[in-house]
Amino acid sequence: MKNLQRGLDLPQMLFSLMFILIMITACLWVVQPFILGFAWASMVVIATWPLMIKLQHLLWGRRSLAVVAMTILLLLLFIIPIAVLVNSLIDNSAPVIAWATQGHLVLPQLDWLKEVPMVGDKLFSSYHLLVDGGGTAIMNKLQPYIGRTTSFFVAQAGHFGRFMLHLGLMLLFSVLLYWRGEQVGQGIRHFACRMGGRRGDAAVLLAGQAIRAVALGVVVTALVQGVLGGIGLAISGIPYATLLTVVMILSCLVQLGPLIVLVPAIIWLYWSGDTTWGTVLLVWSCVVGTLDNVLRPMLIRMGADLPMILILSGVIGGLVAFGMIGLFIGPVVLAVSYRLVSVWMHEVPPPDDDPVDVVEELTEHDDHTA
Repeated sequence: MKNLQRGLDLPQMLFSLMFILIMITACLWVVQPFILGFAWASMVVIATWPLMIKLQHLLWGRRSLAVVAMTILLLLLFIIPIAVLVNSLIDNSAPVIAWATQGHLVLPQLDWLKEVPMVGDKLFSSYHLLVDGGGTAIMNKLQPYIGRTTSFFVAQAGHFGRFMLHLGLMLLFSVLLYWRGEQVGQGIRHFACRMGGRRGDAAVLLAGQAIRAVALGVVVTALVQGVLGGIGLAISGIPYATLLTVVMILSCLVQLGPLIVLVPAIIWLYWSGDTTWGTVLLVWSCVVGTLDNVLRPMLIRMGADLPMILILSGVIGGLVAFGMIGLFIGPVVLAVSYRLVSVWMHEVPPPDDDPVDVVEELTEHDDHTA
């Protein structure tokens, strides 16, 4: 009886569990300012790790030179453009908010409807009947919501200091992870093995594949399409090109594409009589709109297509929860969870399989069932 009581010392177990929970909470409290920056850096490093290895081979096998090269690439291609974009968004947002909230939003006359063959007069009269009967009242009701929505996005971008802090932390952690990436990866895999055996190791490798798939196939493609579309808008003389570029990036992140912004801009150019730049933007929009069909398969070679509702939820939920950084972290978190849960539901491999073989088998099975 005494031996049983010694083996089941309930107060000792409770105090030990309480101490462990207190230590975990204290550690999370201490590292809380760095969690988002480290998560962002982890996503960037995992997505670009193959490129860093190739650069290391090209630079005489010197890891230090490869890390310097990747840091310069991150600054030139990622950090500086995003910082400039957010800064321009903050500077140019005030006129748009004032325009949307002060009652200047009115419906156009659309006189060109008369020129439509056969049904032009009927379309014109029906449209003006709608405008005269209730179009203005409808727009007056929509103006407060438009102002609130615009203010929300501007407020998210308005935390510029915090956003730049996370950008700096992301760059710092990226350099550290590039420098000691193998050791960090082995440590994570060792922890996963201690938690779940070979299944835990396979789950870590699957999570890495999902991160690379979203980071390259979704985020990078959206940034490339949005920036190229914004360049076309700026060259064509479209007002508020910076704000429209941000909208295009968001629409590309949720898989709606850049044409949702480019097509109204083309129509506006033709309507205002600037047919030359309208044609130029039309040709440029055809290139930008179809770029994802070429770029995404090049970036995602494993073909890990993800549901649109998953990416949409990740983008919107990440924006609400974490601000501008959530645009990149939200889809990654949901994608990793989706891949792990999907694989867990469809296949349970034998415990003596090699983790790499498990990943290949489960990936093939998951893609086949999808």
